[in-house]
Amino acid sequence: MSGGGHIQTLFGIDPMWLATALFVATYAVIISERLNRAIVALLGGGLMILCGILTQEAALRGIDFNTLGLLIGMMMIVSITRKSGVFQFVAIWITKKVHAQPVGILIMMSLVTAAFSALLDNVTTVLLVTPVLLLITEELRIKPYPYLFSIIFMSNIGGTATLIGDPPNIMIGSAAGLSFNDFLWHLTPIIPLIAGATLLPIWWYWRKDIVATAEDRARVMRFNEIEAITDWKLLKQAALVFTLVIAGFMLHGVLHVEPATTAMFGAAMLLLLENLGSDAETQGKRVHHALSEVEWVTLFFFIGLFITVYGIEQAGLIGAMAHGLLGLTGGDLTTTAFAILWGSAMISAFVDNIPFVATMIPLIKSMAPAMGGEQAILPLWWALSLGACLGGNGTLVGASANLVVAGIAERAGMPIRFGTFLKVAFPLMLLSIGIAHGYLYFRYLM
Repeated sequence: MSGGGHIQTLFGIDPMWLATALFVATYAVIISERLNRAIVALLGGGLMILCGILTQEAALRGIDFNTLGLLIGMMMIVSITRKSGVFQFVAIWITKKVHAQPVGILIMMSLVTAAFSALLDNVTTVLLVTPVLLLITEELRIKPYPYLFSIIFMSNIGGTATLIGDPPNIMIGSAAGLSFNDFLWHLTPIIPLIAGATLLPIWWYWRKDIVATAEDRARVMRFNEIEAITDWKLLKQAALVFTLVIAGFMLHGVLHVEPATTAMFGAAMLLLLENLGSDAETQGKRVHHALSEVEWVTLFFFIGLFITVYGIEQAGLIGAMAHGLLGLTGGDLTTTAFAILWGSAMISAFVDNIPFVATMIPLIKSMAPAMGGEQAILPLWWALSLGACLGGNGTLVGASANLVVAGIAERAGMPIRFGTFLKVAFPLMLLSIGIAHGYLYFRYLM
């Protein structure tokens, strides 16, 4: 079916042209934000089927259930763990460890945000960290903006480090057969350097604003982090399950168990532990709460997007794009890798990186035969991950985590303006991509 040679489309329209028109229209409406992106993606996927580009069976083959399962499992684990209060505990504990010094809080909360984003995901992390940080800055009577900006930057930088840290990595890992350990080995080493290079200019830019009086610091030091823990038993259960899940990710190559299975089993295990000994009504409420916390809108957006992208792949557009890119780069691996890195960063800064990555995955896969096989194109996957994830720091609309922080800040009376963010963020994004460029060259391409 690939290439669109014998696809019978509506009214006999050329399948590549029809699929391309549907894809472009879907993408344009998503970017416009006039309609919820899940609605648009599902309509786009549905039209791929109704217009004859895909059969229903083919559409189902295009859905990456490993990505969906991993996201659902981790969302459930985080939603249950959050009820223990452990994330608030960590924020208060860190603040007291640095004696409520504003600079110390900036550094430590940035590191915690990056670490949480690597082990959870960046959207979940900012949902947990931002409200607590706003409380701390309010008590210290200092401007929250350097802290809000650092949370955004570090969530996207930290999320780049692992398979589960950012949705593009989940998609790339699933499509390319890359394990949790692959991401740790190939991407994690450069993340501390990028984080440090980003954090230093933030401190320099706002150094006069992150100063608190001794009285305000003393008030924050009186916070009791122990009181933040509301359920010690649940905390211990969650710690056990989370440790086992991360171990499962790391042992993927030995166990031959996909990350989705590990995450879903971990979620089921934590639900079991939480509900042992409870009556049926309590169990029902807890299970309903865990499932209701899953971002179903995001997941259905993925489903529609997978089908839409699979439609243009089967119609032959992805193959044509691959040949075009190879023609422009002369089939040279180094040139292609840098084109993907910088192109991904620039595009992801202004549009959601998820649909872009969904389009690039089959494009890169189709380049493998011309470049020497799947092992030979590994640098292209790392270029795509670094470009798409780090590029999200370029503007306020570059990543979902950015908009989540902006929404929380606006509700707290601290709006983040698009232009203000752009002035600080875009140069820092270019700096991070420059570092990634050097890393790719010296480690894989020289």
